[in-house]
Amino acid sequence: MTQTVAAAAQTVAVLGTGKIGEALLSGMIRAGWPTARLLVTTRRSDRAEELRARYGVETVTNDEAAKRADTLILAVKPQDMGRLLDELGPHVAADRLVVSAAAGITTAFIEERLAAGTPVVRVMPNTPVLVDEGMSVISAGSHATAGHLAHTEEIFGGVGKTLRVPESQQDAATALSGSGPAYFYFLVEAMTDAGILLGLPRAQAHDLIVQAAIGAAVMLRDSGEHPVKLREAVTSPAGTTISAIRELENHGVRAALIAALEAARDRSRELAGGNG
Repeated sequence: MTQTVAAAAQTVAVLGTGKIGEALLSGMIRAGWPTARLLVTTRRSDRAEELRARYGVETVTNDEAAKRADTLILAVKPQDMGRLLDELGPHVAADRLVVSAAAGITTAFIEERLAAGTPVVRVMPNTPVLVDEGMSVISAGSHATAGHLAHTEEIFGGVGKTLRVPESQQDAATALSGSGPAYFYFLVEAMTDAGILLGLPRAQAHDLIVQAAIGAAVMLRDSGEHPVKLREAVTSPAGTTISAIRELENHGVRAALIAALEAARDRSRELAGGNG
């Protein structure tokens, strides 16, 4: 994605440049953002030096970032958000855009700690942003405009896809998309163990399952077909696949997945309520 002329005049600061923050930073640079318009903050001096050497960006303190940047991306852990906002509050002007990438933290929580009228956008990315295949779910706070949402989409679009949802759906999106990659890794782990049980070497079982997962994902994305139709295309009468699916149903895998996502959603709500 090539940035717009308007975005070129913007200075963006990534506060808390861990894995997700660094992935976002590198994606913006690949998308054409000039490093002179990018600032980063980090707790450790050695990490700051690493980021300067790797990307050629300026590392600053949190309060300096708040004073200089037009857009602040808060990429810290949910339990660190309150402390960060206490530090930023006196320095963030109401015309700045504040983007939160912390799970469970509501825009209201952030707005209450900043100057009245400050636009806030909430984003839930997932870890495939590290390979530019992420999904970032975006919601507007009470003062954010369509322009603020578009600007946020431009930033996060450099590392994958974006989707706008009402903030009331963010906890569900966190359970489904934010945590979603972990469910697939869990499934691949279990299927690899099953392959070993069936007599395959671990490396071969792993390669078979990973390629099956990639192929299935591409078919889901590109075919436009409903997953039931794609599954049925693999499921012959009295064949191997239907025997396996019968066992999955007998063991309640579908119900377990639904219960798991409900638990993840509920935990996101707890984080929003300050129950770390």
